[in-house]
Amino acid sequence: MARILKSGDRLFYFRYTNSQGERVFLPVGNYDQSGKDGLTLREARTKAGELSRLYQAGIRDLREYQEAEEDARKATHEAEMARLRAEREAAEAEKARQAARKTVTELFEHWADIDLKNRKDGGAEVRRLFEKDVLPKIGQLAVEDVKKGHVTEVVDAQLNRGVTRMAKLTLSLIRQMFRFAVDRDLIEYDPTASIRKSKIGGKDVERDRVLNDGEIKALANQIPDAQMLPSTSIAIWIMLTTCCRIGELIKAEWVDVNLKQGAWKIPAENSKNGKPHEIALSSFAVAWFKDLEKLSGDSRWCYPNSSDTGSVCPKSITKQIRDRQLPTGKEPSKGRSSKAQALVLSGGKWTPHDLRRTGATIMTAQGVIPEVAERCLNHTEENKVKRVYQRHSYGPETREAWDLLGAHVRKLFHMGIGN
Repeated sequence: MARILKSGDRLFYFRYTNSQGERVFLPVGNYDQSGKDGLTLREARTKAGELSRLYQAGIRDLREYQEAEEDARKATHEAEMARLRAEREAAEAEKARQAARKTVTELFEHWADIDLKNRKDGGAEVRRLFEKDVLPKIGQLAVEDVKKGHVTEVVDAQLNRGVTRMAKLTLSLIRQMFRFAVDRDLIEYDPTASIRKSKIGGKDVERDRVLNDGEIKALANQIPDAQMLPSTSIAIWIMLTTCCRIGELIKAEWVDVNLKQGAWKIPAENSKNGKPHEIALSSFAVAWFKDLEKLSGDSRWCYPNSSDTGSVCPKSITKQIRDRQLPTGKEPSKGRSSKAQALVLSGGKWTPHDLRRTGATIMTAQGVIPEVAERCLNHTEENKVKRVYQRHSYGPETREAWDLLGAHVRKLFHMGIGN
């Protein structure tokens, strides 16, 4: 049925009797012949037919039924909207998580900015190693995607080049970086945790190479023909007679060297254990420093780089010495010295650090007590009680030890060049 309201609107109703026996006029909709703003007559009849079928099916409270249907429809709509919102939020969160994932290169820069910058060289050596061997292989990977296999691939490439010690060092540094990431909740676990260092290139072998007197004499005879930089030849004799580390010599500045008093002060920032060290120079060592002074000119550094903006890289000396100890018959690679066997000694391969060990050995062989020799090496006393209570500087004793060492090496040197 239809009614015309005072406003002129025509309203369709469905008339029925509810379960309480009451006559109910249930609004169906407004009449609009066009169907734009209401129902056409056909649409009203269709809707009334649907209600009639519900009524005939036994549903007497059509109003309540419609309200329940509407509530259900709204609930379904709201649930669907909530599902769509949850999916959208999850997609946005995943997008944000993906965007926030650090790559290994970004992690390295974070690590460098927090930890590496506090190292003596500001992390320069670690950066050089990573930029050469690590980042080109795994730098673009997301940190959380790095697996054990990615890390072993990096060190295996180094092992194939024959640089076993560097491979072990690389693994150690990568492990430090990933533990840094774990500590900051960037990843849940360290992918290197199950990699055993002893399995990388075999077990570490402690070097015990010491040059004997015959080899020192041989060096005196062989160095002039080795075609090294004069400053490198000088470095060999200074390291041998002072027991210094190559890094300490390379970083030395003339302001810390007093040739008149025969003293060389190594500042804390240049020493391995972070403690200042003073070396009493023997007359033999002073003579080599004087030759070095002529070579360095007006530079503030004993071993200036080519632009005189700092010291040279310690590897430059190590490389010159290593390149002149190739196995017999092995041809030097392009750009290397033609004097490939110029520094080969009977006892086998030797390194700059072996000169430090050799100097200490000569001292003890000359009667210097081990504790004094340890002071000459600037080793940290392992016994805490001794560190705290034995405060004697051993100044006179260490000077005598360096003089004994210098005198012995001088004798061997002159015997060598006399051959």
